[in-house]
Amino acid sequence: MLENLVTSIGVAALLGGGMLAVPAAAGEPGDAARAPVAVQTPQTQELRPFTHFARIPADSDPATIRLEKVRSVRVPQLMQYTADAAYCRDMAFRDPGGSIYCPERRTIGTAAAFEATYSYTGQPLASDEYGDGRYTFQVYFRPDELASEMRAAIETGKRKATYLAEYFMLHTDPERVHRVVIDESQSKFCDGNFVDGNWTHTDPACRDQIAYTTTTLPSGYLTVKVDPISRLSAQAK
Repeated sequence: MLENLVTSIGVAALLGGGMLAVPAAAGEPGDAARAPVAVQTPQTQELRPFTHFARIPADSDPATIRLEKVRSVRVPQLMQYTADAAYCRDMAFRDPGGSIYCPERRTIGTAAAFEATYSYTGQPLASDEYGDGRYTFQVYFRPDELASEMRAAIETGKRKATYLAEYFMLHTDPERVHRVVIDESQSKFCDGNFVDGNWTHTDPACRDQIAYTTTTLPSGYLTVKVDPISRLSAQAK
Protein backbone atom coordinates (compact mmCIF):
# COMPACT_ATOMS: atom_id res chain seq x y z
CA MET A 1 0.00 0.00 0.00
CA LEU A 2 2.80 2.42 0.99
CA GLU A 3 4.78 1.46 -2.10
CA ASN A 4 1.78 2.26 -4.36
CA LEU A 5 1.29 5.62 -2.63
CA VAL A 6 4.95 6.63 -3.13
CA THR A 7 4.83 5.56 -6.78
CA SER A 8 1.65 7.58 -7.41
CA ILE A 9 3.13 10.70 -5.82
CA GLY A 10 6.33 10.33 -7.84
CA VAL A 11 4.44 10.05 -11.14
CA ALA A 12 2.31 13.08 -10.31
CA ALA A 13 5.40 15.15 -9.52
CA LEU A 14 7.11 14.23 -12.78
CA LEU A 15 4.00 15.03 -14.82
CA GLY A 16 3.78 18.41 -13.13
CA GLY A 17 7.38 19.23 -14.06
CA GLY A 18 8.48 19.27 -10.42
CA MET A 19 11.13 17.35 -8.53
CA LEU A 20 10.33 15.02 -5.63
CA ALA A 21 12.96 14.11 -3.05
CA VAL A 22 12.08 10.88 -1.23
CA PRO A 23 14.45 10.16 1.67
CA ALA A 24 15.96 6.68 1.62
CA ALA A 25 15.49 4.35 4.56
CA ALA A 26 18.40 4.26 6.97
CA GLY A 27 21.08 1.85 5.90
CA GLU A 28 19.88 1.46 2.29
CA PRO A 29 22.53 1.43 -0.46
CA GLY A 30 22.69 4.72 -2.36
CA ASP A 31 21.82 6.93 0.61
CA ALA A 32 24.54 9.43 -0.39
CA ALA A 33 23.31 9.64 -3.98
CA ARG A 34 19.78 10.47 -2.86
CA ALA A 35 20.76 12.89 -0.07
CA PRO A 36 19.40 16.46 -0.43
CA VAL A 37 21.74 18.88 -2.25
CA ALA A 38 22.20 22.52 -1.29
CA VAL A 39 20.05 24.51 -3.72
CA GLN A 40 19.33 28.22 -3.55
CA THR A 41 22.51 30.34 -3.48
CA PRO A 42 21.49 34.00 -3.99
CA GLN A 43 24.19 36.55 -4.83
CA THR A 44 23.78 40.31 -5.20
CA GLN A 45 25.67 42.37 -7.76
CA GLU A 46 25.88 46.16 -7.78
CA LEU A 47 25.47 47.56 -11.30
CA ARG A 48 27.16 50.75 -12.49
CA PRO A 49 24.84 52.50 -14.96
CA PHE A 50 26.28 56.03 -14.49
CA THR A 51 29.64 55.62 -16.24
CA HIS A 52 28.96 58.26 -18.97
CA PHE A 53 30.73 55.98 -21.46
CA ALA A 54 29.58 54.15 -24.58
CA ARG A 55 31.40 52.08 -27.22
CA ILE A 56 30.77 52.24 -30.95
CA PRO A 57 32.56 50.50 -33.86
CA ALA A 58 35.84 52.13 -34.88
CA ASP A 59 34.67 52.58 -38.49
CA SER A 60 31.84 54.89 -37.31
CA ASP A 61 32.00 58.62 -38.08
CA PRO A 62 32.32 60.60 -34.80
CA ALA A 63 31.27 63.79 -36.60
CA THR A 64 27.78 62.33 -37.12
CA ILE A 65 27.06 61.75 -33.42
CA ARG A 66 24.01 63.77 -32.40
CA LEU A 67 21.61 63.87 -29.48
CA GLU A 68 18.17 62.47 -30.30
CA LYS A 69 16.33 62.72 -26.97
CA VAL A 70 16.67 62.86 -23.19
CA ARG A 71 14.06 61.33 -20.88
CA SER A 72 13.66 60.43 -17.23
CA VAL A 73 13.79 56.70 -16.47
CA ARG A 74 14.59 54.25 -13.70
CA VAL A 75 17.64 52.05 -14.16
CA PRO A 76 18.62 48.79 -12.43
CA GLN A 77 21.17 49.33 -9.68
CA LEU A 78 21.13 46.00 -7.84
CA MET A 79 20.73 42.60 -9.49
CA GLN A 80 20.19 39.35 -7.60
CA TYR A 81 21.28 36.02 -9.07
CA THR A 82 19.82 32.82 -7.66
CA ALA A 83 21.07 29.44 -8.79
CA ASP A 84 19.75 25.98 -8.00
CA ALA A 85 23.09 24.18 -7.96
CA ALA A 86 21.66 20.74 -8.76
CA TYR A 87 19.32 22.01 -11.49
CA CYS A 88 22.01 24.08 -13.22
CA ARG A 89 24.49 21.21 -13.02
CA ASP A 90 22.03 18.84 -14.66
CA MET A 91 21.08 21.48 -17.26
CA ALA A 92 24.49 21.04 -18.86
CA PHE A 93 23.46 17.50 -19.78
CA ARG A 94 19.80 18.20 -20.65
CA ASP A 95 20.44 21.36 -22.66
CA PRO A 96 24.06 21.91 -23.82
CA GLY A 97 23.09 25.44 -24.86
CA GLY A 98 22.33 26.33 -21.24
CA SER A 99 19.28 28.07 -19.84
CA ILE A 100 18.34 31.68 -19.14
CA TYR A 101 17.26 30.48 -15.69
CA CYS A 102 20.76 29.26 -14.72
CA PRO A 103 21.12 31.34 -12.75
CA GLU A 104 17.81 33.18 -12.45
CA ARG A 105 18.26 36.94 -12.19
CA ARG A 106 15.98 39.71 -11.06
CA THR A 107 16.25 43.41 -10.30
CA ILE A 108 15.96 44.22 -6.58
CA GLY A 109 16.95 47.90 -6.67
CA THR A 110 16.49 50.78 -9.12
CA ALA A 111 17.54 54.42 -9.25
CA ALA A 112 16.12 57.54 -10.89
CA ALA A 113 18.12 58.61 -13.95
CA PHE A 114 18.09 60.61 -17.14
CA GLU A 115 18.69 58.62 -20.32
CA ALA A 116 20.37 60.42 -23.23
CA THR A 117 20.01 58.69 -26.60
CA TYR A 118 22.54 59.53 -29.32
CA SER A 119 22.62 58.42 -32.94
CA TYR A 120 25.62 58.04 -35.25
CA THR A 121 26.50 56.82 -38.73
CA GLY A 122 28.43 53.59 -39.13
CA GLN A 123 29.00 50.86 -41.66
CA PRO A 124 25.75 49.01 -42.50
CA LEU A 125 25.50 45.53 -41.00
CA ALA A 126 24.47 42.48 -42.97
CA SER A 127 21.67 41.97 -40.42
CA ASP A 128 20.42 45.56 -40.83
CA GLU A 129 17.06 45.27 -42.59
CA TYR A 130 17.09 48.82 -43.93
CA GLY A 131 20.84 49.24 -44.38
CA ASP A 132 20.83 52.98 -43.63
CA GLY A 133 23.84 52.70 -41.30
CA ARG A 134 22.26 54.81 -38.56
CA TYR A 135 22.59 53.42 -35.03
CA THR A 136 22.04 54.58 -31.46
CA PHE A 137 23.59 54.31 -28.01
CA GLN A 138 22.48 55.45 -24.54
CA VAL A 139 24.26 56.97 -21.55
CA TYR A 140 22.74 57.59 -18.11
CA PHE A 141 23.05 60.44 -15.61
CA ARG A 142 21.98 60.96 -12.02
CA PRO A 143 19.40 63.75 -11.67
CA ASP A 144 21.81 65.89 -9.62
CA GLU A 145 24.39 65.73 -12.43
CA LEU A 146 22.24 67.87 -14.73
CA ALA A 147 21.60 71.60 -14.43
CA SER A 148 18.25 72.47 -12.85
CA GLU A 149 17.00 74.33 -15.94
CA MET A 150 17.89 71.35 -18.08
CA ARG A 151 15.96 68.96 -15.82
CA ALA A 152 12.96 71.29 -16.02
CA ALA A 153 13.20 71.43 -19.82
CA ILE A 154 13.33 67.63 -20.01
CA GLU A 155 10.35 67.16 -17.70
CA THR A 156 8.17 69.69 -19.53
CA GLY A 157 9.25 68.48 -22.97
CA LYS A 158 9.32 72.06 -24.29
CA ARG A 159 12.91 72.00 -25.51
CA LYS A 160 14.23 70.18 -28.57
CA ALA A 161 17.23 67.90 -28.56
CA THR A 162 19.32 70.52 -30.35
CA TYR A 163 18.88 72.82 -27.34
CA LEU A 164 19.58 70.09 -24.78
CA ALA A 165 22.70 69.00 -26.69
CA GLU A 166 24.41 72.22 -25.57
CA TYR A 167 24.46 70.88 -22.02
CA PHE A 168 26.64 67.90 -22.91
CA MET A 169 30.26 67.68 -23.99
CA LEU A 170 31.37 64.72 -26.12
CA HIS A 171 34.83 63.25 -26.41
CA THR A 172 35.76 60.27 -28.60
CA ASP A 173 38.92 58.23 -28.31
CA PRO A 174 40.13 55.14 -30.23
CA GLU A 175 40.09 52.22 -27.82
CA ARG A 176 43.26 50.19 -27.55
CA VAL A 177 43.96 46.84 -25.88
CA HIS A 178 47.05 44.91 -24.82
CA ARG A 179 47.87 41.75 -26.74
CA VAL A 180 50.59 39.13 -26.36
CA VAL A 181 52.23 38.56 -29.76
CA ILE A 182 55.25 36.73 -31.15
CA ASP A 183 58.43 38.80 -31.00
CA GLU A 184 59.85 37.95 -34.41
CA SER A 185 63.12 39.81 -33.77
CA GLN A 186 63.85 37.54 -30.79
CA SER A 187 62.44 34.32 -32.26
CA LYS A 188 64.09 31.68 -34.42
CA PHE A 189 62.10 29.54 -36.83
CA CYS A 190 63.29 26.37 -38.50
CA ASP A 191 63.29 26.04 -42.27
CA GLY A 192 60.67 23.74 -43.70
CA ASN A 193 57.84 23.28 -46.16
CA PHE A 194 54.35 21.87 -46.38
CA VAL A 195 54.08 18.11 -46.84
CA ASP A 196 50.56 16.74 -47.25
CA GLY A 197 49.18 19.95 -45.77
CA ASN A 198 51.44 19.86 -42.68
CA TRP A 199 54.41 22.11 -41.98
CA THR A 200 57.47 19.87 -41.79
CA HIS A 201 60.95 20.95 -40.72
CA THR A 202 63.73 20.38 -43.24
CA ASP A 203 65.95 19.31 -40.32
CA PRO A 204 63.86 17.01 -38.08
CA ALA A 205 66.16 17.84 -35.14
CA CYS A 206 65.55 21.59 -35.41
CA ARG A 207 63.29 23.22 -32.81
CA ASP A 208 61.58 26.58 -33.12
CA GLN A 209 62.60 29.12 -30.49
CA ILE A 210 59.66 31.49 -29.97
CA ALA A 211 59.73 34.64 -27.84
CA TYR A 212 56.69 36.73 -26.93
CA THR A 213 56.11 40.39 -26.19
CA THR A 214 53.18 42.60 -25.19
CA THR A 215 51.99 45.30 -27.57
CA THR A 216 49.09 47.75 -27.80
CA LEU A 217 46.67 47.36 -30.70
CA PRO A 218 43.38 48.97 -31.79
CA SER A 219 40.39 47.17 -30.29
CA GLY A 220 38.02 47.93 -33.15
CA TYR A 221 35.93 50.32 -31.05
CA LEU A 222 35.72 54.01 -30.22
CA THR A 223 35.02 55.10 -26.66
CA VAL A 224 32.51 57.95 -26.44
CA LYS A 225 32.48 59.94 -23.19
CA VAL A 226 29.52 62.23 -22.55
CA ASP A 227 29.88 64.77 -19.74
CA PRO A 228 27.12 67.12 -18.54
CA ILE A 229 28.21 70.76 -18.32
CA SER A 230 26.83 73.76 -16.46
CA ARG A 231 24.56 76.43 -17.91
CA LEU A 232 27.39 79.00 -18.01
CA SER A 233 29.65 76.59 -19.86
CA ALA A 234 26.87 75.91 -22.38
CA GLN A 235 26.37 79.63 -23.02
CA ALA A 236 30.10 80.15 -23.49
CA LYS A 237 30.31 77.56 -26.27
